Amino acid sequence: MKNLKRILFVVALGLGIFATSCSNDDNDGETIVPIEGKYNLSKQGVIVNGVEQLVDAPANQAGCPGDYLDLRVSNAAVLGDYQGTTCSLTETTGTYARSHNDLTITVNGVGTTSDIMNLTNKELKLKDKATGVITVYTR
Repeated sequence: MKNLKRILFVVALGLGIFATSCSNDDNDGETIVPIEGKYNLSKQGVIVNGVEQLVDAPANQAGCPGDYLDLRVSNAAVLGDYQGTTCSLTETTGTYARSHNDLTITVNGVGTTSDIMNLTNKELKLKDKATGVITVYTR
């Protein structure tokens, strides 16, 4: 009987340790939502005195579909830009790499690294590390 109590105690202790070691912060703050997908350019802005100042993206041509960023599973990054009165589409292809909460997009040998401020099923918010410009994309 004494041995049975010890065995049950050890099993209960082991289960307790196992259950508490599995927590939501095991991903070091990185989101588990996949980054691949097509995002429509929505807003841009900066942080002023600790407050985000976002406006409708000025890069979007009035009367045209919104510009977009398409991050593909193959690590290709396609930037779509609608221009002019005929809304002609220009696609520029590069690559992207994600390292934790950093996203680097390289086009024509020039890389731009941004902090991933928010990534959900509906939004990708990036902050350019060099300029501090915030860009919001929606799915």
